[in-house]
Amino acid sequence: MNRFKSALAGVLIGLASISVIATARGAEIAFTFCVSPAGSDAWSGTLDAPAADGTDGPFASIGRAQQAVRERLAGPGVDASLVVCIRGGLYELAQPIIFTPDDSGRPGAPVIYRAYGDEQPVLSGGRRIEGWRISDDGRWRVVLPDVADGTWAFAQLWVNDQRRFRPRLPEEGSYRIAGEAAPSPAAAGKGHDRLAFRAGDIDPAWRNLDDVEILAFHIWSASRMRIHDINSVDHIVTFTAPTRTTNYWGAFPPNHRYLVINVRQALQQPGQWYLDRPTGELTYIPLPGETPANTTVIAPRLEALVRFAGDVAARRFVRYITLGGLTFAHANWTLPHHGQSFPQAEVNLGAAIEALATRDVTIDACVIRHAGQYAVTLGPGCTNNTISRCALIDLGGGGIKIGTGGGKQSWMIDDIDPDDPQCAVNENTVRQCTIAHGGRLHPAAVGIWIGHASHSTIDHNDIFDFYYTGVSVGWVWGYAEPSRAHHNEIAYNNIHMIGQGVLSDMAGVYTLGVSPGTTVHHNLIHDIQAFDYGGWGLYTDEGSSGILMSHNLVYRTKTGGFHQHYGRENIIRNNIFAEARVQQLQRTRTEQHLSFTFDRNIVYWTNDSPLLGSNWRDDNFILDRNLYWNPNHPDIQFPGGLTLDQWRRQRGKDAHSFIADPMFLDAGRDDYRLHPSSPALGLGFEPLNFDDLGRAGRPGLIPSLPPVPAGFN
Repeated sequence: MNRFKSALAGVLIGLASISVIATARGAEIAFTFCVSPAGSDAWSGTLDAPAADGTDGPFASIGRAQQAVRERLAGPGVDASLVVCIRGGLYELAQPIIFTPDDSGRPGAPVIYRAYGDEQPVLSGGRRIEGWRISDDGRWRVVLPDVADGTWAFAQLWVNDQRRFRPRLPEEGSYRIAGEAAPSPAAAGKGHDRLAFRAGDIDPAWRNLDDVEILAFHIWSASRMRIHDINSVDHIVTFTAPTRTTNYWGAFPPNHRYLVINVRQALQQPGQWYLDRPTGELTYIPLPGETPANTTVIAPRLEALVRFAGDVAARRFVRYITLGGLTFAHANWTLPHHGQSFPQAEVNLGAAIEALATRDVTIDACVIRHAGQYAVTLGPGCTNNTISRCALIDLGGGGIKIGTGGGKQSWMIDDIDPDDPQCAVNENTVRQCTIAHGGRLHPAAVGIWIGHASHSTIDHNDIFDFYYTGVSVGWVWGYAEPSRAHHNEIAYNNIHMIGQGVLSDMAGVYTLGVSPGTTVHHNLIHDIQAFDYGGWGLYTDEGSSGILMSHNLVYRTKTGGFHQHYGRENIIRNNIFAEARVQQLQRTRTEQHLSFTFDRNIVYWTNDSPLLGSNWRDDNFILDRNLYWNPNHPDIQFPGGLTLDQWRRQRGKDAHSFIADPMFLDAGRDDYRLHPSSPALGLGFEPLNFDDLGRAGRPGLIPSLPPVPAGFN
C-alpha cells in the first residue's frame, strides 16, 4: 500500500459529507489519484503530496488525472469507483474539462472527482492579473498583450473574490427612450435596431464606440446591443443587428428604460474598471485600502468550464460521474457583434457547466460562482442527473436550465429531433441548493428554467436575488400538444427577492403551456416586485393546463398572489395568499372551458386593493371553501360591487366560503401559522409546515462566500 492509500482512510473521514455519494450506492474504491498545485504531470498521481526525494507525487492538472482514469477504465476488471482527489488551490484551466462517454463510470461505481478533505480547490476559467503600475491619479493600469492582439476579451472582473462593474450611464437610475424610431431598411421584417435618445445621453465622441453597450429593457426581457451608427442630428442610434422579433415586446418604444455601459469617459468611481481593447490596457480604480499586494484580480477567459459531451445520434452517453466539493469559478461571456436579444429568460445562453446526452451524473456540494451566463445547463438527452447541496451564486445569467427550447442549444448541436426519445430530458433533480445573485449581465435570466423536460424534481432550494422569475416551467405558448413539459415537481423551495422592480410580467413560479401532472406545492414565495404590471407569486401563463398548485405560502407580491392569464383545469388549493399590493387574485382571459378551481385557500390583506382584479366576467371558474379577510376593510366586495351573499346568489361562487379572521399567529411579522381555533380549519384547510422549506439547516458543504454586489452591468 503506498503512502497515499494509507492516508486515504483519514481523508475519507474529512470527506464524509461527500463520500456518502459513493458509499450510499454501495460503491467500493478501486483506485485513487490525487491532483495538487504542488504536483507534476510527470509523476504517478498516486501520492497526496510530493515525495521527499522529489521523484513522485500528485498530478498537477485535472486533465492528466482524467487521462489516467481513462487508461484505468480501458483496462480489464474495473468494477469499483475510481476517485480523483483534488487538493486546495487555484487551478487555471487552459481549456474546458470535457467528459466524453470514455470517461464514464459503471452502475454503483461512479468515477468521482472531489475535493481532498475539507480543502477548497477552485477550478477557474480565468487568469490572475498582475504587473499593475499605479498612475499619479491612483488608478491601476496594466497592458494585456493578448487583449491587444485580439485573442482575449472580457466583460467581467473579480477583485478579492467580488464582482466589480464597468462604468455605466447614468450612474443612478436609467435613461428613457425619447420617441419612436423606425427600424432601418436592413432590419425590416426582422426586428428592431434603432433607438431614439435625448440629446446628450449618447455621444458619438465616446472612445471605442464599438465597445459601448446599450442595455435596453423591454417588458419581461432585455436586449444588450452594440452601436453601429449614431445620428447626432435626429438623435437616433442604430445597432449592429436587430432584436429577434418585430413584435411590440422586442421594440424600443418611447419612455422605456435603457442604460449605456462601458463608456471610458464615465470611469470615475472606486471599484470600477475599463478594458481598452485596441491598446490592451486594463484600468482599475481601487477601493480604499486596496493595494496590488493585498488584492487578487481575476479576469475570465473560458466561457464553459466543464462539458459533459455525449453523442445523442450515436447513442453514446456520458454516465456515472460525480463531482463533489469543488468550486467552479470565473466563466467568461462577451457581447457578440449581433448583440444579445432573446424573447424570454435568456435561454439561448450557455453555462459554466454544460451537459449533452448525459445520464446518472451527480454534482454534489459544489460551488459555481462568478459566471458570465447560466451556471448549469442540462440539454438534449440528459436523464436522471442530480444537482444537490450546491451554491450557484454571482451569475451573469441564471442558475440552471433543464431541457430544450428548440433550435440551437449553445455549443451542443444545431437542432434536435423532438420525436427522438433519446433526446428527451427527464427525471433530473435539483435539491438543497442555494441559487442566488443572478442576472448581473443578463437581468432577464431566471433561477431555474425548465423547458421541454418532464419528471423534473426541484425541491428544498433557496432561490433569490433575481430580476425576472424564480422558477419557470414549460415552453409552449397556448394549447399546443403533445406537451414535452409535464409531471414536473416544484416543492419546498424558498423563493424570494424576485423582480426587484426591474422587469415586468414575471413571478416567483411561472408556468407556460400544457403541463399535465405538474405540481407546485409547499413553497415559500415572497417579496416579488415588478417594474410595471405583473409581479405575481404563482402565475399560470399562456395555455397553462393540468397543473396543481397547493400548500404554498405567498406574500408581499405586487400585482397578486395568484394570476392566470389563460389556461385549462388548473387547481389552486390550500394556499395562503397575503398582502399583495394591486389586487390579491387576478384572472385575465375568459374561455369556453373551466379555467381553474380555486378552493380551500386563505386570502389576507390589509390595504385597500380589491380581492379579485381584472377579468371575472364569465363563470368558467370555481371558487369555494376559501377564507377571505381584510381587517381594515371587512366589508369585502366581489366583482360588480357584490357582497359575498350576492356573489353566491347571483354568480354561484364561494358557496361555502367565509369572510373571517384566519387567526394567524403574527402576520405583521410574516408568521402565518394558524391558531388552533382558526376558522380556516373548519373549511378543510390543512396547516402548512413552515419548518421544511428551502435548504436552511440541511446538511451540505457550502463554504462562506463573499457578498455579491447588487445590480447589473
